[in-house]
Amino acid sequence: MTLSRLLLGALGVAAAAFGVAHLLTETRTGTVTQLVVWAAGAVVLHDGVLVPLVLAAGLLLTRGRLRGVWRAALLTLGTVTLVALPALLRPGRPANPSVLPLDYPMGLAVVAAAVVAGAAVVAGAAVAAGRRLWPARGKRQP
Repeated sequence: MTLSRLLLGALGVAAAAFGVAHLLTETRTGTVTQLVVWAAGAVVLHDGVLVPLVLAAGLLLTRGRLRGVWRAALLTLGTVTLVALPALLRPGRPANPSVLPLDYPMGLAVVAAAVVAGAAVVAGAAVAAGRRLWPARGKRQP
């Protein structure tokens, strides 16, 4: 292992320790428990729901050389949707209109359209070039 990797690893551990110390000493009572529950829920949703759905959709929607592009687009869309869910599922209108002032369903639709358009451009460029985006396993691309 190189010295730079060791130094970067030590810096990461120090930053994490600082964050944990700050969390434990500077937050209200009960906040840490809520954070742990929220983080565990996020891990379960991501690893248990989002990733299997995205991979299954990637297998069902495409076959062949462009599967990676569409899987990346689906993973991006799934992640963006999970991030937007709290704003999308908020019941009723908030008492303070400045809390959620934007049209979040429209924002999600615009981001989804941009992701799909970007994936289509990448896929189109690969098809136009007549090559795979990633070489098959064990084969080098000329």
